[in-house]
Amino acid sequence: MKALTFAAALMLSCAAAPLALAASETNALREARSILTAESMEMERSAYRPGHGVNFNPSDHVFLKSALAIDFAYRNASVTLPLFRGHSPQGQDVFYIVTDASDFEVAHRMGVNYSPKLAEAIGSPGVQNVTLEDGIMKFAGNVDFSPEYKVVPGDPPSYFPPKVANPGAVADDKWSSIVVLPSGLVLNAQIVANASGHHPRVKAIDTDNLTVTLSILDGVQGGNQYFYHLVTDASVPIAAVLEKGVLAPRLAKIPEFGESLPGEKSALLGFSPVLNGRTDKGSGEDQGFSTALANGGIDPINVFPIGPDNDNPSRENNYSPLWDAHVSMWTQAAIDAGKVHRIHSMDEQKSLIREGLLTSASISPPGQGNPYVGGLRPTDAIINCPVVAQPDLPPQ
Repeated sequence: MKALTFAAALMLSCAAAPLALAASETNALREARSILTAESMEMERSAYRPGHGVNFNPSDHVFLKSALAIDFAYRNASVTLPLFRGHSPQGQDVFYIVTDASDFEVAHRMGVNYSPKLAEAIGSPGVQNVTLEDGIMKFAGNVDFSPEYKVVPGDPPSYFPPKVANPGAVADDKWSSIVVLPSGLVLNAQIVANASGHHPRVKAIDTDNLTVTLSILDGVQGGNQYFYHLVTDASVPIAAVLEKGVLAPRLAKIPEFGESLPGEKSALLGFSPVLNGRTDKGSGEDQGFSTALANGGIDPINVFPIGPDNDNPSRENNYSPLWDAHVSMWTQAAIDAGKVHRIHSMDEQKSLIREGLLTSASISPPGQGNPYVGGLRPTDAIINCPVVAQPDLPPQ
C-alpha cells in the first residue's frame, strides 16, 4: 500500500498570540487554554484551534483533530502530533503529548479525544497529580528512556512467553500518563522525551518547533481492518515490550479491571489481544502475540470494541484510551480444525467464544468473565492506546 501522507497547512497564523479567556469559562478550559498559549508562544505561531487544523480527507476518519500529519503506510504507519514542554520533578525540561481529555469542551478545544470515563480515575493511586504554572505542567514523576529494548521469542508454535522481555522505557513509581490538574481535569499526557532519551515509538522529534512523529499500530474494530492507535505506556512488562510502550506500573492502580459497561465506575474499557494467532506474515490472517514475536515485533493487531465518539458530549460516552486487556486464546479444537484466522470485530469474537473456538488465555488469572468482551477474563493489564484514526483503505 502506498503511504498516504498529509502535511503542511498546519496553522493559519505564524505569529504567537495570547488566547483570550472568557469570564464564563470553566477552570478546566482555562487550564487547557494556558497550556496552548504557552505552546504557541514557544513556537511563535498559533497552537491548534478548532476548525484550523489539517484538512484531512473525510475518508481518513481522523479522531485526533490536532494531528499535524498521518502516514498510513501498511505496517509502518505514523502520526505527527503537537509537542508540549513541561517540567520534571527536579525542574528539568520534558516534552509530552496530549491525546485525551475527560472534559468535552477541553477535548474540542485541544483537538484530542473525549473520554469522560477518565474522570473515574480521580482519587485513585493510579493517577498523577500535577501542577500548572503559566501553562507549564510540572509532573510528580518521570520516565527513564535509557534501558535497552530487548525481546527474545519463546519456542514455537506460540513463541509465547518470550524468553527475554526488557522494555525500552521504564517509569518511576510516581509516574502515570493519566494526569489530574488542579481543576480536576484529567488528561492523557505522555512524556515522549527528556534528558534520558525518547519514547520507543518516536521516529522524529523537533523540540524547537514542538512536533513529534510516532509510529502507530494497526488494529481491528467493527469489521474494519484499519484501526490505528498509539501505544504510550502499559502497566506490565510483557505488554510494554510487545506494544513498544513505557512500562508504567502505577497504571495498574486505576480502577476497575473487568468493568466495561457504560455507567460502571471504571476508567478502563475491555479489548482483546490474541495470544496464539497465526504467524504467517503477509497472509492477511496473522494476528496476536505469536505473530509479533515470530516476525520481529510487527503489530499484534488487537481486537477493539469501539472507537472515540468525539461529537457525543454525554457523560455516558463509553470510550477510554485505557484498554483493559482480556487476552483470548484459540482452543485446540479450533487449531485442529484449521479455523484459526484474523478476527475483525468484537461481535465475531463473541461468536467464536460461543462456538468453543476461542477462550480466555491461560495467562488470565481466575475470576469473573466480562460480558462486554464475550465473557473473557481480564488479565489485570492496562495498555494505554489512544485511538488516532480509522481510515477507509483497501484491505491487505
